[in-house]
Amino acid sequence: MDAPTELAEALRQTLDPYGMMTSVAHAQKAWLMHPQELSKASGEFFVDSMAFQSHLMRLALGLPSDDVIKPHVDDVRFADAQWESNPLWDVIKEFYLAVTHRTEDLLFATPGLSGVQRKRAAFWARQWLNAMAPTNNFFTNPVAMRRYIETHGDSLQHGFEHFLRDVKAKNIRLVEADAFKVGADLATHTGRVVLRNRLVELIHYTPTTAQVHQTPMLIVTPWINKYYVLDLTPQKSLVKFLTDQGYSVFITSWKNPTADMADVTFDDYLLDGVDQSVQTVQQICQVAQVHLTGYCIGGTLVATYMAWASRHYTEHTHPVAHWTLLTTLINFSRPGDIDVFIDEGAIAALEKKMAQSGFLDGSDMATSFRLLRSNSLIWHYVEHSYLLGEELPAFDVLFWNMDTTRMPAAMHAFYLRQMYLYNKLVKPDALTIGGELIDLTRITQDLYVVSAEDDHIVPWQQSYRVRHHVNFKTPVRFVLSTSGHIFAVINPVVTPPKRHFWVGEPSSNQSSEDWLKHAQKQAGSWWPDWMAWLSPRCGLMVDAPDVKAKNYPNLGDAPGTYVLEK
Repeated sequence: MDAPTELAEALRQTLDPYGMMTSVAHAQKAWLMHPQELSKASGEFFVDSMAFQSHLMRLALGLPSDDVIKPHVDDVRFADAQWESNPLWDVIKEFYLAVTHRTEDLLFATPGLSGVQRKRAAFWARQWLNAMAPTNNFFTNPVAMRRYIETHGDSLQHGFEHFLRDVKAKNIRLVEADAFKVGADLATHTGRVVLRNRLVELIHYTPTTAQVHQTPMLIVTPWINKYYVLDLTPQKSLVKFLTDQGYSVFITSWKNPTADMADVTFDDYLLDGVDQSVQTVQQICQVAQVHLTGYCIGGTLVATYMAWASRHYTEHTHPVAHWTLLTTLINFSRPGDIDVFIDEGAIAALEKKMAQSGFLDGSDMATSFRLLRSNSLIWHYVEHSYLLGEELPAFDVLFWNMDTTRMPAAMHAFYLRQMYLYNKLVKPDALTIGGELIDLTRITQDLYVVSAEDDHIVPWQQSYRVRHHVNFKTPVRFVLSTSGHIFAVINPVVTPPKRHFWVGEPSSNQSSEDWLKHAQKQAGSWWPDWMAWLSPRCGLMVDAPDVKAKNYPNLGDAPGTYVLEK
């Protein structure tokens, strides 16, 4: 790389580390280099404009006219009847939607760019288009203006108070900071902390049945959020459901890292987090093996641990009898919408930022995920909280979502580079973690996998690919649930059923599309199916561990202390 090129790259890294401007500029340059395709695209714009003019003429003459472009079925911004019944607001809406849809289509069709480059350009352009929506401006939002009149101006006064609240918090809040209290309203299932080290608190939940299955369950939670999403309220708690079904349940509650933990590695999470927790469960329950469950990045760590344990232990001393993955990425080649943030430049910029603080702040991670759904997670709150003056709803999942955690610099840099950028987890012996080469094909223990139909973080087709990476003899039961990354998992049994799922046992070379064609569709939650799979594998019912015994570890009551750290 010559000196001018190096200087240009250095400037780009400084001024535009995440490619917001560069990606769109590349798309513009690509179109200018393909004049024939540009001429065709311009013709499509002309067709749209003619249809729009015809629509305007019919409205002006008082004639009925269908919208040229209708809002997407999931786009609730224009749900109010005013946007269709009033010609002025209808024109504003139609013009905005026409520009938005055609711009996105244009960027996704950019000639001469890769699919990832097109997607990134469209993503950043969409952020600007979403921000410019007429619903985000008081003078182009008929609902806000009507609310102002109805409340004699109180709506804007309250909205300004909400704006000042968010300025003080340096965040657009989804829920009030005091809407819930962890340990009182959320994470209330009783239990005790039985292990505490520099990385993790291990919680053992008090059994709710006199006897429990012989094989205990250890759940490895993600550390990009806090564990209590699995124990929100008694009605939604997966933990309560499991204990009520007669399982002895342990769960990880991760330390919220500080600057002095900058050097903590992925290896440390495996050794000090998972392996120490497994050993603690073995000791408390006096068993040789456990059932290991991993959720999201916790599942990625569990899969890594399973490969690590296949070399670290012998066949007869392996501490895991069988395992479960919940909405987990193993193959990162197509990681969903998050790939707009994954390239060398973006990761280098994050590494530089983390080198200064020692961690990635939770607000940075949260902002990235909110940008992926900016209309529903950012601009919805700008409109309803600021322009309409509405109070924030007390929603437990949103409260958990805003209760962010930090990422240690060394661990997170490794995770982004080795997993997302280089996809080394699925390459046999490409990674050495905890002193062992990692090869997923060595994993032979029975596996239950849950994916989500509308998951934009872990696309279900990618989650399915674990079938191709573990040993071909490994028995796998795969579930595809309706809903997204959170609600497909937090999916309690209710009457009538809210959701449904597909389930089947794919062969080692079966594609996800072929599996879906032959999978069995069932109404309701997948939780009972999991219990039917687990029960015969987890052994006979035995007396529950005596939590009052003198030798029972007691480092404090659940939910522990790490979950409360800000």
